[in-house]
Amino acid sequence: MKQKNKNQNERFPDANKYAKIARQRSRANTNRRKSRSRQTNNSTASKRTPNKPKPETSAPPSPVDTKLLLPPFLTVRDLAELMHHSPIDVIKKLMALGVMANINQSLDFDTASIVAEEMGFEVEEEKPDILENEEEKQDTQKTLRQRILETEKEENLQIRPPVVAVLGHVDHGKTTLLDAIRRTHVASGESGGITQHMGAYQVTLANGARITFLDTPGHEAFTAMRARGAQATDIAVLVVAADDGIMPQTIEAINHIKAAQVPMVVALNKIDKPNANVERVKQQLSDLGFVPEEWGGDQIIVPMSAKQGKGVEDLLENILLVVEIIGIKANPEGQCVGTVIEGRLDRSRGVTITLLVQNGTLHTGDSIVIGNKWGRVRAMFNDKGKPIKEALPALPVSILGFSEVPEAGEIFQVVPDERLARSIVQKRKAETQATKTQTTPTLTLDQIFDQVQQGKIKTLNLVVRADVQGSLEPIISSLEQIPAEEVHLKVLHKAVGNVTESDVLLAIASKAIIIAFRVSVDPAAAKLAEANGIDIRRYDVIYTLVDDVERALKGMLEPIYEERPIGKAEVKEMFHIRKVGSIAGSYVLEGYMQRNSIAKVYRQGQEVGTGRISSLKRFTEDVTKVKAGFECGIGVEGVPDLQTGDIIEGIEKVRVR
Repeated sequence: MKQKNKNQNERFPDANKYAKIARQRSRANTNRRKSRSRQTNNSTASKRTPNKPKPETSAPPSPVDTKLLLPPFLTVRDLAELMHHSPIDVIKKLMALGVMANINQSLDFDTASIVAEEMGFEVEEEKPDILENEEEKQDTQKTLRQRILETEKEENLQIRPPVVAVLGHVDHGKTTLLDAIRRTHVASGESGGITQHMGAYQVTLANGARITFLDTPGHEAFTAMRARGAQATDIAVLVVAADDGIMPQTIEAINHIKAAQVPMVVALNKIDKPNANVERVKQQLSDLGFVPEEWGGDQIIVPMSAKQGKGVEDLLENILLVVEIIGIKANPEGQCVGTVIEGRLDRSRGVTITLLVQNGTLHTGDSIVIGNKWGRVRAMFNDKGKPIKEALPALPVSILGFSEVPEAGEIFQVVPDERLARSIVQKRKAETQATKTQTTPTLTLDQIFDQVQQGKIKTLNLVVRADVQGSLEPIISSLEQIPAEEVHLKVLHKAVGNVTESDVLLAIASKAIIIAFRVSVDPAAAKLAEANGIDIRRYDVIYTLVDDVERALKGMLEPIYEERPIGKAEVKEMFHIRKVGSIAGSYVLEGYMQRNSIAKVYRQGQEVGTGRISSLKRFTEDVTKVKAGFECGIGVEGVPDLQTGDIIEGIEKVRVR
């Protein structure tokens, strides 16, 4: 070792000198730190009051109020903050109760209340003032308006701009009309001149009045919003081309507007076309029950040319006239609620949602709940893309701040804080999870009489589809002649052809039953109807159709059962057991055999008897079911003379109505 050190000293002659300097610097730095520490301690001691010695331990602050208001759901962290305790204390209490949870674990009210009471608090459940989706689905826009008018004082309500939806047949000039109103060129930017998305725009007229327009891809989107819980429209403008006249989609749009129960103004477009026939279109509308004002009726019809800009001002004046008649009000200082117009995922901005405020004022930074989603308004833009800080009633805005895209038509509501927003969303998700496997029809003929007796329904809405016009007319005539004292029968839509998605959407929004006479159901419509529990009744005989509806209204609809095979077994050998009788030793070929089910016995392909499986055994044990591939003993009550080689088919009766 000495030799090694010697060699190092020879190679680095100044090493000892540098090491000595480093040790001196280290000791000097240590002395400086000690000196500063003594000075700090002396300075602190001199500032202390002699009569107030420093406490040895600091106790955690105790809560001032022992009463605690808890939401239906909250996290461990939120519960700890409300109680002014450490999350570790809450986790320990949960572990003592047998619940393993982390700091971000969601707790329901029952669990959180037990923990809080264990820690000395009096607990009460918080009931947030929030619109529930199921309640809104009972009666869409009307419910929202009624709720606003009922909760807001009359002196606080102010006239707000109307929300106008533009509907009509494809390529009749809906977007061109909006283009003329807004003095922009939206139509030229659409694919093929047809609207591909839903937009909302607010325009200010020369007299200072404002109108909010919804440009929709069609009446399906208009009705889909009602089906999801809200109808944002105050007035509907039906665009009809003067050269084409009333088309099938025009009639569908009219029926959807009637179902929404909103006033309608007809924009008779393309009067500049050489083949335009204004009087013919007025006659068509009159035949549908919309008699023009100049003919002594009350339907407003405005001839115009959106392309040339003729009649646009007349249309706007008539819209404002309808607004004065119906009176559209809101409270800018009240609870902020509204409707989702559209939601999309933008590559640069993320989730962008277009909202229509219907009451209250929406501010940047507000926490809002939409269905089972929540978010915070990080940024807000008007329809021209300019950033704004607040949105008054009837103003459409785009917001950022959500991680998921909501569906168009859902209700949004501002809540006080993020904690309550999370709690409401967690509660709704839990309720959805609990009921997601339960799909029951919205309204079936079987349920009508009971609901009439309970006063739940007063009108039975029907959507009728038939194979030909010659069948449709007698069906409608027969239905209208059904005597019903306690319930009113209303045909929302009647048409020739298969049942479409539009029919199902109308049925969802209006809680209607679909009658299909000698027509099929489009696959997409069938899937949508099944998902939403819509009852589609198919008939081949008009008398049966009318009789079913009439008996349903009178509460006399008889249940119908259908026999469905559940399995087959082959008799291999016969046994006789005392006190039991003949038992067929059988092998189950397919499906399963079940005790007490109906059994049909076949011999050489011919049915020889029907009875009930009164006995089913595996070896010496009684069982209720034997699956395919196993042997069993079967006793059939009512068919005593079973033979080897017979086929026993198990049958179950399934109620189909």
